[in-house]
Amino acid sequence: MKLLSPRPIILGIAAIGLALAAVRMYAGNKEEAKSSKQQPVKTEDLSKLSDEELQKRLTPEQYRVCKQCGTEPPFRNAYWDNHEAGIYVDVISGEPLFASVHKFDSGTGWPSFWQPLKKDAVKELQDKSFGMVRTEVKSAKSDAHLGHLFDDGPKPTGLRYCINSSSLKFIPKDKLDEAGLGEYKKLFPEETAKK
Repeated sequence: MKLLSPRPIILGIAAIGLALAAVRMYAGNKEEAKSSKQQPVKTEDLSKLSDEELQKRLTPEQYRVCKQCGTEPPFRNAYWDNHEAGIYVDVISGEPLFASVHKFDSGTGWPSFWQPLKKDAVKELQDKSFGMVRTEVKSAKSDAHLGHLFDDGPKPTGLRYCINSSSLKFIPKDKLDEAGLGEYKKLFPEETAKK
């Protein structure tokens, strides 16, 4: 009787384990994207919390992206294909950052905007990680990592703020008053006039 080498069996088990881990990660990302769309609209400023307290208040993915400069998977995040009218606020500070009227489909799988709501709401820093030079975008108030800035966007700015959904919280236009952000309703005049 010929004995089989244990190597193919071990490799097969390892491949199955990796496949199961990938399925769990994909399912987790879908659940996280789904749950972030269902967050209450009330915003609160968590930017003064200690790192330990902040880690308890954010999801693991939000913490990884915002505080450890992570990047979420493309096409598997909450807002890459969100076409609803409203504004996007910093998930940590609640500071308004971007609006749906400045959002465009970049085809990259991440939410993309051609400008922020206010230029001073974000800060731009040189990022030399991964052997390339890019412009990192951070929230000015909370210092959360948001994403990166590229110069391949549409007119009028030609810019693409490529932002992680995990660093944002979306407030629909009809919930702006409830969130204490009614001043931004003016961005959606035709929608407001219909009511």
